Amino acid sequence: MWDWPNLTEGIQSALAPAGPHAGWVAHLSWLIFIGGGLILLVVVVMAALAMFAPERFRRAIGQRRTVIIGGVAFPFFTLTALLIYGLSGSSGLVTFGPPALRVEVVGEQWWWRVHYLDAEGETRLTTANEIRIPTGMPIEFVLKSADVIHSFWVPSLAGKLDMIPGRINSYRFAADKPGVYRGQCAEFCGEQHALMAFYVVAMEQDEFELWYADQVQPAPEPTLAQLEQGRELFLANGCGACHTIRGTPADGLIGPDLTHVGGRLSLAAGVLPNNVGTLAGWISSAQHLKPENKMPSFGNLRGTELRAIAAYLENLK
Repeated sequence: MWDWPNLTEGIQSALAPAGPHAGWVAHLSWLIFIGGGLILLVVVVMAALAMFAPERFRRAIGQRRTVIIGGVAFPFFTLTALLIYGLSGSSGLVTFGPPALRVEVVGEQWWWRVHYLDAEGETRLTTANEIRIPTGMPIEFVLKSADVIHSFWVPSLAGKLDMIPGRINSYRFAADKPGVYRGQCAEFCGEQHALMAFYVVAMEQDEFELWYADQVQPAPEPTLAQLEQGRELFLANGCGACHTIRGTPADGLIGPDLTHVGGRLSLAAGVLPNNVGTLAGWISSAQHLKPENKMPSFGNLRGTELRAIAAYLENLK
């Protein structure tokens, strides 16, 4: 397979592949775009000749043999060749044997629950809205849905696959190089479907192992008075009924696990960058920023209380 020039840049572009599976998709896409363009050009020229060329040319174009070759034989052999080529190329991307890592992703309205599984399929670590993987090895993604049909899609790494309630789909793909790649739900799943994004962070193997070892630890203890106040306010306002922060009484399972939320790139499934200001804004105005999500707006909190809770969460890294 030859390499097509990388004509686009960005963290969410199917035309900027960063892995073998996305590379094959981009390769086929360019082949179809260019081939289709050439065929369209030939059709336009033939149509122009049929309308404006001298009579002897129009008579030649209108022969039965021309119609059979151009209208039946050419599409049949072209599409058959394309199908065989596509299947032969994609079959080379299939890997057998145990994957390097299994990640279970559950689509919810409107966020992503992420479980890292062990060899027996048991959950070892739970996070949300961000997936970290080692580079250069196939990762198996086990896809589920908790409510409606979603679709898991990281354009720079692989094609999309539906997440269907009551059914488990899985596929494998890899990232060739470290980087941050943006994913997006590709199936309309409700009014806030467009605000259901996530990030895949590809890391070198040793860097990933350090990150994973840190993530399985409970949340760090507050070291400042403001952070201590934030934790107390978080628990006093009932946030622990929906969210888990390991190492604290908060053990809710309705919303995202926040044990190490401060280390994530974004909030609310890719809606906001992650910092103290956006954390406070999300807590006070979640329904304004993403209407009908399950997080209520805590507009009753004073500014100092919001900043304390936000500082505590931002410190959970």
